[in-house]
This record gives sequence, structure tokens and C-alpha cells, in this order.
Amino acid sequence: MSADIIFYLILLLPVAAFFYASVGHGGASSYLMILALAGFAPEEIRPTALLMNIIISFIAFLNHRKTCEFPQKLFLQLVIFSMPAAFVGGMVMVDTALYMKILGVLLLFPVFRFLGVFPQNESRTVANNFWLPPLIGILIGFFSGLIGIGGGIILSPLVLMLGWTNIRQTAALSALFIFVNSVAGYIGTLGFSFSFDKSLWIFIPPTVVAGMLGSYYGSHRFNVQLVKNLLTFVLAGAAIKLILS
Repeated sequence: MSADIIFYLILLLPVAAFFYASVGHGGASSYLMILALAGFAPEEIRPTALLMNIIISFIAFLNHRKTCEFPQKLFLQLVIFSMPAAFVGGMVMVDTALYMKILGVLLLFPVFRFLGVFPQNESRTVANNFWLPPLIGILIGFFSGLIGIGGGIILSPLVLMLGWTNIRQTAALSALFIFVNSVAGYIGTLGFSFSFDKSLWIFIPPTVVAGMLGSYYGSHRFNVQLVKNLLTFVLAGAAIKLILS
């Protein structure tokens, strides 16, 4: 890697981890975006992004769990079906061009959420029917494993829109959901071996530390609205670039 690429990665990966962890996310979608735009192939970046996601999302869960009553029943309804789906998705390798376009579309979810496109309902607007959480879990889980994310960028706006959780519960739920799906996707991607692109290992420690700090400050009502606006602009530009590439 050139010195410019190293500087680019060591600056942006921790920044992404900090602000995603502050809202209960692992940040894999941003890691994938950053690494993809840096020229890395999907088979190189999926396991690396998932590994960082596993660590950061679990730390985020520990911090956000203290701030709310955790929706345990909803979590179980989702993950019992999402984990097998994420494992299967992790076993599928898609064409690089198609991968970039799918990633670009998924990046639009946090953009729309930060822009307030998805409504946040304080009361339940859609009944939690016995079949709906499993269906949501299967769909989000499969695409999580396929792309190399935990699925929080899709789950968070969805449960808020349905009125199933409040803001604090959503952060805790998403963090643990991301953790278990990232583990399943990682195993599906690489089997039970512990492996990732060795050229990327130097970026993992600072990214993890930044995620730890982000989850701590985020769980204590850290106001990141200005940075969210900046992140929205960056993600929107990257999503358009990936979709049109």
C-alpha cells in the first residue's frame, strides 16, 4: 500500500468506528465503503470488516445496554432466524461489480435515517405478529452475511418506524444484533478459521479503540448531530459512486 492509502485508512476507519458506535452500530458498512473505495476486493474486506464489527458492536452493546430495558423477546425473535441466514450469506461470493452496487444501496439506509426520512414512532404502529420478526431477521441476516455487515443500518430505522423500540433500546438491540450476525457471517465467510487480510491488520487496533470511545460517549448522550450531518454527506456521495461504478 502507498503512504497515501495508509494515511487515508488510518484516519477514516477510526472516525467511522467512533461515530457508528456512538449510535450502537459496529460500522462495517463504512469500513467496507472506505476499503472498497481504496481498491480492495470484496474477499479481502469482508472478513476484516466483520472482525472489527464483532469487537466494536459487542463493546457498544455493553455500554448502551446500561441505558435502557433491553427488548430481549424481540432480539430472540430476530436472531434465531438471522444468524443462520447470515451464515449462508457469508458463504456466497458475489461478482465485484454487483457487490459494489449492493453496498451502495445499503449505504443509503443510514443516509436516509440521518436525514430523518424514516419516521420514529413512540407508539407501536405495526403489531409484532409472530411471523414478522423472523421474516425481518432472515432478510437482514442474509444480506448482512453476503455483504459483510451486521445489519444494524437496516434494523435500526425499521424497528423505530414500526414503533417496537425507543431510541435507547434501538441502540442496544442493534449492537447485539450486529454482533451475533457478524459472528455468523464471519464463520460463513471463512469457516471456523481466524483469518483476515494481513495487510490490513495495522488498522484494526486504532479502529477498535475509536469504537470503544464512541460507544462510551454515545451511551452518555454525546451530541454528534453536526458530525452526523457530515457523515450523511460523505455516505451519500460514496453510495452514489458505488451504485454508478
